[in-house]
Parts: sequence; C-alpha cells; structure tokens
Amino acid sequence: MRPRTLADYVGQTAILGPGKLLRRAIQADQLSSLIFYGPPGTGKTTLARVIANTTQAQFISINAVLSGVKAIRDAIAAAQDRRGQFNQRTILFVDEVHRFNKAQQDALLPWVENGTVILIGATTENPYFEVNKALVSRSRLFQLQPLTADDLREIAARALSDPQRGYGDRSVNLEPSALDHLVNVANGDARALLNALELAVETTPPDAAGTVQITLSVAEDSIQQRAVLYDKEGDAHFDTISAFIKSLRGSDPDAALYWLARMVYAGEDPRFIFRRMLILAGEDVGLADPHAVAVVNSCAQAFDRIGLPEGRYPLAQAALYLATCPKSNSVMGFFDALAAVESEQQAEIPNPLKDASRDKTLGHGQGYLYPHAYRDHWVEQQYLPSSLQGQVFYQPSAQGYEDSIRLQVARRREAQLAALSETATLPELLTYGPTDRAQARWLQRAMGEPGERLAQIRDRVFTQLGPQRHHVVLDLSAGSGLLLWEAVRQVPEGGVYGCVSLSDYAALSEQIQQLAPLSRPILVQAPLAEIKSAIADSAVRFDGIIGRNALLGLPDKASVIAQLAPLLAAGGRLVLAESVPRLAQRLYALLPAGALSDARLEQLTAAEEAIYANPSDPKVNWSVDQLTTWFEQSGWTVEADLQPSETELQLTPALIERWFGQQSQYLQQLALSPDDTEAVRQTFRQHLQQRAIRWQQWTLFISGAIAAAPDRARAPASAAAPPDSKIQRSRGSKRTDSQADSQDRSERRPGSTL
Repeated sequence: MRPRTLADYVGQTAILGPGKLLRRAIQADQLSSLIFYGPPGTGKTTLARVIANTTQAQFISINAVLSGVKAIRDAIAAAQDRRGQFNQRTILFVDEVHRFNKAQQDALLPWVENGTVILIGATTENPYFEVNKALVSRSRLFQLQPLTADDLREIAARALSDPQRGYGDRSVNLEPSALDHLVNVANGDARALLNALELAVETTPPDAAGTVQITLSVAEDSIQQRAVLYDKEGDAHFDTISAFIKSLRGSDPDAALYWLARMVYAGEDPRFIFRRMLILAGEDVGLADPHAVAVVNSCAQAFDRIGLPEGRYPLAQAALYLATCPKSNSVMGFFDALAAVESEQQAEIPNPLKDASRDKTLGHGQGYLYPHAYRDHWVEQQYLPSSLQGQVFYQPSAQGYEDSIRLQVARRREAQLAALSETATLPELLTYGPTDRAQARWLQRAMGEPGERLAQIRDRVFTQLGPQRHHVVLDLSAGSGLLLWEAVRQVPEGGVYGCVSLSDYAALSEQIQQLAPLSRPILVQAPLAEIKSAIADSAVRFDGIIGRNALLGLPDKASVIAQLAPLLAAGGRLVLAESVPRLAQRLYALLPAGALSDARLEQLTAAEEAIYANPSDPKVNWSVDQLTTWFEQSGWTVEADLQPSETELQLTPALIERWFGQQSQYLQQLALSPDDTEAVRQTFRQHLQQRAIRWQQWTLFISGAIAAAPDRARAPASAAAPPDSKIQRSRGSKRTDSQADSQDRSERRPGSTL
C-alpha cells in the first residue's frame, strides 16, 4: 500500500501541501540535497520512493544498516558514469542515514559538495547530533510529524478498498470501535496500523456470508500495546525528562505523574529519575522547603531497598512531594556570582517542555514561561499534552500536610483551565535549509532601505504573522516589494505569492530572475476581487495573508474581504497594515496662528476637511469601525490597532509647489478662487518654506483569522508578556534550565557515572 505518487501520499501537508517548496521541487524535478527526519511510519522512505517515481535523474537507494563505504563508492562511480556519458543527475537515497559512522558519512561529503550526487537521507534520530554537520549544512531538513487520526483513517480506508494491493477484493467489515482502537494505538505510525490491520484480516476466518468481521476484540488482539517512541539515547529521552522536570518546577502534580508514568512505562531507569529530582530539590525548591532533599533522598534509598514493582510508590511519592511543595530559587544567587566571574555571559532563554538545549532550528524550547519570573513563582501554564489538558490524576485528601495544599492545587487547576482559551501551543519548526549567501545578499539589496517608518511597518506585520519556514504566504500588495522580499526570506521552504498590477508585474518579473527558480515568488496579475480564480493552483491555501494599503483604494472593500476568507488555510493568519488618510496631517494645521485672516483660514479649513469627508473617494470614505465590521460580517475575528507615527519633513519650494502648483490635484480639490489660492501659496512660502516639520500619519494594523473555526486561529509567534504588575524581578528570573538539561547529555557519554 506504499504510495507511488504525490497524489496518493497521505499526511505531512505542512511541508508537502500545495504551494510548498518541497512539493514544487518534486514536481519540477529540481531537488537539492534533503534530509527527512521523523518518527517511524510517517512516510520518510515513501517520500523518497515517490521522488524516485517522478524524477528523470538516476535514482540509487542504499540502506545504511546493510551498506558500507564500498556501496557508497559503487554509487559514486555509477553517478560519475551517468554524468559523464549522458549528462544525467543522480539522486542517492540513504535510508537510516544516522547508522553510518563518521568515516562513512565523510565519504559522502565531497561528492555531495561537487554535485556528483544529490543526497536524500532518512533518519529517525536528531540529525544535528547523528548526522555529519557538514552534510546537514549542505542539505535542507524537513521534519515529518506523526500522522493524524484522520490520516490513519484514510490509510485504513484505502487498504480496505484497493482491490489490487489491499483487501478491496474481499468482504471485510471493520467496526468503527475497532478502527478507533487501531488508530489510537498506532500512535501516528502508518506501518503499525497496516501491520495490525493485515494481521486482523489474515487471522480472522470469514463468517457464513463470507465476510471477515473485525470487531474490537479482534483489533485489540492484533495490536495489543501502544508503541511508545522512547529511545534512551535519543530525543524522546531528553524531551520527556525535560517535560517532567518543568512540570515539577511549575507545581503541576497531574502533569508530573503523567510524564513519570510515561518514563516508567517506557523502561526508563528510576535511578536516573531520582537523580534529576534531587537536583530539582536543591535548584527549584531550595530553602522554601529544606526537607525536600531529605524526602527525595529517602525515597531513593527506599527504592534501592525494595526494587520494582513496589518501588514505584516511593518514586511517585517523591514526585508528588516536589510538585506540591513551595518553591524558591534563592540558591540561584550562586549563578549570579558565576555569571559575574564569567563576564556576564548571556544565558540561553528557557523555552518549552522539550529539551531546550538540543535543537536550535526546529523550535524546541520556544514559548516556555519560567515560573520564577512570576508572582508566587507560578504561572497559568499547561504542562500536559493538548489531548489531556484538564485531566486530573492527583486528588489531594484532607489529611495532615496534604490538607494544606489541597486548596492551592484546586485553585491552580482552575487558573490553568481558565487560561486554556487564551493560550495556544506554538508550532514546531518543521524545516531547515542552508543559507544561500548570494541570494541573501540579493534579497537585502531588493529590500533596499525603505525608511524607518516603512521598516517598522514591515517588521510589525511579520512579527504579528509569525511565519514558519515551510509556510505559504500571499502578499496582497506586492508591487512595492516591501513585504514581498521579506516573505521570500522568511519562508525559504514554503512559497510566496504576490498580487501585482500590470505595470508592477513587468518590473518584478525582471527582478525575480536573479533568484533560483524554486525560490522565486509567484506573481499573480489580477485585481484583488479576482485573486482566487487567478491563482493557477486552486488547491493552494495560505498560512499567511499580508498586505500594506491593499484595501486602501478599493471601492468595494467588503466584497474583497469576504473573498479572502476561502484562501486562508486552517490555522492561518491575516495581517494588514492600512494607512488612514482621513486622519492624516492637515496642511492648514501647519500654519502658525495669524498667518492667514480668520476668513481665509476658515475657508481653507472647510475646503481641506471636505476632501477627507468625500463619500465617493474610497481612500477616505471608511472608518476603522466600518472596516472591522466588514471583516466580522465575512466570518473573520480580527483585532484592530491604530498607531500614529511622525516623520521629519523638509518643506522645500518644490514640495510647496507640488501642493499649490497649477497641476496640483490637491489644489483642484480645494476649489478655491485664484486670489485665495495665491494668498495661501504665498503664506506657506513665507512661513514654512525651508523649515522642518513633524508630519503625522496613522496606520491601522489588522490581524486575525477565520471566526467560524476558533481552533484554526494561531497564536502569535511569541507569547506576550503579562502586565508588569505580575512580573517578579528576581535574581534568578533570567536563569534557564540549560544547566539541568545538560545533566541529561552526560548520560550519553561513554564512561559517565551517576
């Protein structure tokens, strides 16, 4: 049932969906070296097979478990022959590439460097630790996520309906409860699901009607135990212990019990867990409860005396004690002293539940709120997985010391549940690619020097958008290039579409020729009202829609706003920056008092205000409230923020002439008499010419998502800080958990001891 084409491939839409770089590269047969990283059964090898079926290049596949340097040399020799005789490229696929030792990986490096082969590696291990750094730096990294329940259901349905490669030629009835069990226990692994389904069908005799009945009991026999992704030398080990320690530090006993059970279930050494709890008792509990170290140490000694399985009682007791006792990081003063000794070296910022010290580009560690930086050393933060948020594992009794913590635990649970609707888990970065220095320099020139105000607008748009490297972005106003080139830079493994006019299309088309074909933005020459039909690939949905003054001159803004909604992908976000001309600087307000007679000043004021109140001018005939109402009526939920800005403007004779010259549209709109016009012109020249003024403008920032599916709305790229009144500035507030996490890494070094 392995898919053979992109159309058959299920899942991984974040990196392989319509408009994404990887999909376009496969379809265009313009691949560079790639590394696919993810858990088993998520489609790494399948994706390589799809590439083999679509490419015109020679495709050579080797398995690192069974192959050595000789196989690499044979593949290189074949690639050189193909290149020399037929000018044909060679793609070398190395499955389980992390199994190659350093010498074997080094043998690949020169041939990848000179282009003899295009390397595609597949690995279940963190490539930053298991693959040669030189190979990683020359490859684009794509992280594959565990398949969703819907993906697994679709795979099962295909297997049951395909008459050639599946069970479509048999009568098989898979009960919904049985399918639910298989999907749940497969845990995102398509291979595990198909193996269990095959075992169930092949070992169940048909009934009298010739139908194989797959009931819940049959499904339970076919896949009896969930496959836990837990390698004591890999990411799961470090990430799980990191989540456990942060749950203890955050005083969440439910999450602590969950992560502890997950480690014990996977076979983690309890002595390692005790060791980490002893560290936490000194680091995060400290003098707030001096008995914590003694309790944990006593539990560890009790475990050594009684062993498993009864030893799980003192193990859980130690975890619950640490999770519910008061916290203090006063011992962190030592690290302040150490920082002074080390010349105030900047500490790494603590991030998520995952091990913050292991991955620098995949997003592990982002969004973690450090409890010691908040009042009472606690913050309304979720430590359980999203599927278990709100679940209660620990219920304090009303006896003894436990009674004193019962109310505290209940209140914290209530606060965590209340915060669920206001927070969201940040997405993990799924791709990485080497920096193209030539392209980066060209993009820097293309972006130019837009000026301080425009640069601030651009930076705020992308800060609110929070794009990931694999996202697909649509720029509604790509003509100036202000947002377009920044989008190209920020989504190198995704895709960028830009809506442009006819005149801008010609200029931008010439500029983008400087980029590599797969890095070029796709220009759409069409008015915004027709943008959906103008996009060639109708399946493309955008993770981000951006624009500067995209709606400003449109006569029917409401209609265009309604047509943007179907273009947004699930979890996508829209961010627009719109100038508000009706709030712009008035020229009459620049004149000093008494410069004009009262009559003429009143006449000038009325004439200029009439320009900004013109109901037929689409640039001024709208308000902020009207614009947000149009969004809400079209199914959006948006936030509007009106921001003023001031720039210094030199009033040169040429500028005043542009305002009041014979060809001035502004002057024509004022509709003053010739005498009044000349009087106003002379007054401006007399009082303002060659002077610097502060010119005020207003920009409306609109950000939002589709209101019809609230779960689609994604949180901004960085969590907003709480009000200053909630923040406790202590000596340890900048401390990360990297020192504690670094203890994990010592477990991997040969010869390390407890």
